[in-house]
Amino acid sequence: MGSEVGRKIVISINTSWNVVNFRKGLIEALRRRGYDVVVVAPRDEYSSLIPGMGCRHVDIEIDNSGTSPVRDLALLWRYWLILRREKPLAFVGFTIKPNVFGSMAANLNGIPVINNVSGLGTVFLQGGLLQGIAKALYRLALARSKVVFFQNDDDRMLFVGARIVRKERTALLPGSGVDLARFSPSPRQRAPSGAIVFLLVARLLWDKGVGEFIEAARLVRRQAPAVRFQLLGFLDVENRTAVSRAEIEQWVDEGLVEYLGATDDVRPFLDAADCVVLPSYREGTPRSLLEAAAMGKPLIATDVPGCKEVVDHAVNGFLCKVRDASDLSARMIDFVTMDGHSRDAMGNESRKKVERQFSETIVVESYMHQIEKLTAAAT
Repeated sequence: MGSEVGRKIVISINTSWNVVNFRKGLIEALRRRGYDVVVVAPRDEYSSLIPGMGCRHVDIEIDNSGTSPVRDLALLWRYWLILRREKPLAFVGFTIKPNVFGSMAANLNGIPVINNVSGLGTVFLQGGLLQGIAKALYRLALARSKVVFFQNDDDRMLFVGARIVRKERTALLPGSGVDLARFSPSPRQRAPSGAIVFLLVARLLWDKGVGEFIEAARLVRRQAPAVRFQLLGFLDVENRTAVSRAEIEQWVDEGLVEYLGATDDVRPFLDAADCVVLPSYREGTPRSLLEAAAMGKPLIATDVPGCKEVVDHAVNGFLCKVRDASDLSARMIDFVTMDGHSRDAMGNESRKKVERQFSETIVVESYMHQIEKLTAAAT
């Protein structure tokens, strides 16, 4: 039994959906190398799929959008109990509350911690008192982490500059990586006369630039009435910046946009689009852009941390100004007026870029290197 515990890894994320969709490659790699994986995440409709990935699921209640100190202390206590029982070799945290309260609980139990800061979230974008509290909590939580992975250098230097974490304990990852075999260009040829389709794939939050996408659609339609605009992603998310269902329905009724719902497999929707758009205010490394690029799609995104690492302006897409629907619409018109050969060339450059920089293999091996260092130290 002792050897099993010595090779146990606890991974914690704020939704089971995130585990199933974004961490399968890491879990598979850990299991191939003989590690016992325990996933600590809230129960949702995806939790039943976790045992099929060869690991055990432990339910934990997380108020992802809440700011109640009482609930957060209760969450810290729940993590402490779970980690004291499991006694893993390492705690690997993703997303804000697992990174903060899971890491604190691991530190209290003397368990080594590996973190992934995949994006700064609404609190960091809005500033104010909550931002100050978040920085203080991160500073306390990450104080003893073995390594803190960031998905872009802007986020890393923000944390280092604010003295939240020491630079020598940080490292960069190319997002969560993308499975280049699963996401690959389609041989399908578009009809030359088909209307251009712009697709935004994201949780439907104002911070993702949904409002700018809709306003840009209005502007583009004045010059190119046949162009289509599509939204794909979860509605009714627990977030203070969530777009309401009523607003989406209003835009659909106006004929501005097609709402495609949510899906477990974005590939058919990416395949049907001509260009994938993300006018986000800030990202870690956006998976929607990585998956679209892997499928050979041109991209349009804001010139902000996270997005600008994936889009090379005028090479595999266009960068636009943040919170600027007029500039976004201008880049869309640039795309619409390009000839088919030029659009295809942009898509080819997208695929080449993810092959060079964003393969899931790079990400998984970075985690394995850190975990195997801990294994060696424990033996």
